Amino acid sequence: MLLGAGLAGCGSRVPARIDPSAPPAALAQQPRHVFLIVLENEPYQVTFGERSPAPYLAHVLPGRGALLTQYFATGHYSLDNYIAMISGQGPDHDTQRDCHVYAPFRRSAPGLDANGQIHGNGCVYPADVKTLANQLQAAGFTWKGYMEDMGADPSREASTCGHVQLGAIDRTGVSTARDRYADKHDPFVYFHSIIDDHANCAAHVVNLDQLPRDLESIATTPNFAFITPNLCHDGHNAPCKDGEPGGLVSANAFLRKWVPRITASPAFKMDGVLIITFDEGTDASACCGETSPPGAPWPGVFGPGGGRIGAVVLSPFVKPGTVSDVPYNHYSLLRSVEDWFGLPHLGYAGQRGLRPFDTDVFTRDAAGPGSKP
Repeated sequence: MLLGAGLAGCGSRVPARIDPSAPPAALAQQPRHVFLIVLENEPYQVTFGERSPAPYLAHVLPGRGALLTQYFATGHYSLDNYIAMISGQGPDHDTQRDCHVYAPFRRSAPGLDANGQIHGNGCVYPADVKTLANQLQAAGFTWKGYMEDMGADPSREASTCGHVQLGAIDRTGVSTARDRYADKHDPFVYFHSIIDDHANCAAHVVNLDQLPRDLESIATTPNFAFITPNLCHDGHNAPCKDGEPGGLVSANAFLRKWVPRITASPAFKMDGVLIITFDEGTDASACCGETSPPGAPWPGVFGPGGGRIGAVVLSPFVKPGTVSDVPYNHYSLLRSVEDWFGLPHLGYAGQRGLRPFDTDVFTRDAAGPGSKP
């Protein structure tokens, strides 16, 4: 599948910097296999700085795809950002605290408001709050969440659809030498619309070990793959309990292992997009008119957002060396994926004026099945 003639040509190797004020333009054809890798807790200037501890991410991968210099997180700490990426829901007091108790969401008003937001507080959202996963499955597309280390210690969580019991203290946020999976980095298990059908959840929220087999063919590769490294390899811990350095050093090593596997897959080569970003930064800056419902906490706890974090996009549809200065955030990411699959916008992904990824990112007008990204 090709991105059509509306995308810029690829004759020059000078990085394509795009005017952020330019209006968005519809893409002629859409990606159909989307991979998302989420890392942890680093601001843009550290990750993508000249002396970044992650040179593969900071320097090698942008040279092979697009660097989004003005990509922002939507909140603090971790969980509310993961929730935003798949549902468009803004943070509440519990999700901002990473839900140390795996507690049901308590509504303060019926239904959803005009922005698709549920009002109240809690962690596990009621079944009428839908996610991108629900949308994709209802529309006949496939999805999976690949969670590194999930089920490594069966006494903590199962290896599929793994999470603590409803109402229990969530001890998965503290890694052990054996198991470094954390519920708070697996957004799918915070929605009754997913976990209530346990068999369906178990088929879709799986250990990362399943990804290599799924990548072997287009037929077995999901249309949407959400990939969460463990607490060491996502950069969260430094050092790690097994002696690994953690931080950006271990995140960089994780990407060196997994990015080539993804980009070599038949599905990626045909019509794939790989997005690598972080959950949050270290300040509370925001973009894109981010807001929150009345009575909800400030999204960044001490400010309007989750900080500038940056993102890298690899795709056959992206000219190597592209640089975009257009502002985006996690809601923009959700809106982009929904647009590619022709889905309605959930929550703040439907905010008026919010831009999806556009021709500032997809700068290549010719890539055929089997061509190298």
